[in-house]
Amino acid sequence: MKAGIVHNDCNEWDTEDTRIELIRKLQRLEEERYILREGERLQDFTCLMLRHIGDPESELREHIYSTFHIWLKRDNKFSCAEMRQLLAVLMDDRHLFYRIGSEGDHSVLTRAFAVLPVVLIVQRHRNNSFLTPDEFRHLKHSLLRYYQEEKDLRGYLAVEGWAHAAAHGADALEELIRCPESDNAVQREVLGAITGMLHNGVRIFDEEEDERMASIVDTMISEALLPQQEIADWIHSLSQCTEWPDTRAQRVARVNGKNFVRSLYFRSRVRSDGNNLILTGAMLTAEAKLNCFKEAN
Repeated sequence: MKAGIVHNDCNEWDTEDTRIELIRKLQRLEEERYILREGERLQDFTCLMLRHIGDPESELREHIYSTFHIWLKRDNKFSCAEMRQLLAVLMDDRHLFYRIGSEGDHSVLTRAFAVLPVVLIVQRHRNNSFLTPDEFRHLKHSLLRYYQEEKDLRGYLAVEGWAHAAAHGADALEELIRCPESDNAVQREVLGAITGMLHNGVRIFDEEEDERMASIVDTMISEALLPQQEIADWIHSLSQCTEWPDTRAQRVARVNGKNFVRSLYFRSRVRSDGNNLILTGAMLTAEAKLNCFKEAN
């Protein structure tokens, strides 16, 4: 039987020696176009990459993601069984849910960068189904839970570079809704998760997270994953925050909602064919209500 892609000792915490070893190996891999040398095993690299996926040094995090991207998307190095095992580890309490709910520390880097390889695995599943129904339900539950429970919404950190949890999570949700298993109930759950992120009460997004979230809804529209009227009603609901008391949470919801609707409007206008008048009207009406600087007619 083929050895698993993840060793048992992947659960051991990192040391400086393993970190230095990984940096050296990834630099050499990049130079050699990510081709393994004779005698090297994929699981040895995967183990180290998982252990250091949230390293505070941005260059190492980016190297790890680039390697996963090449091996999962370009080279198809992982078998279906290996991707299923890798996905289970990425979504465990030491990766996607590592110290979930924490704010202002380095743990967000592990969570936000664990979700990126998940995006690649879901893409593979979407193109060639390999997850069982139970595994897909676990995937759906995990991604929605992550988007609801992530509280560290910083975009770019001065020293550590990108965290960008809201954007990375949005990328995963966009892949989720495109899976054939995602019925209307899943689409609605994702819309609810977007509302929760926009109405987070604390952070007005300033690193184009609104564009990444708009991509989800734009995909729903372009691929007709939900009826237009249902999406229009949801867009209208984003402006209900204008009726809340005048608090910081209300301002966060209003400004995030306004920027999101604008992003979605211009995205949809690029390919407008005249058949989405309901949605266009909903976006214009919501934007007008969310924009406190817009003069009343």
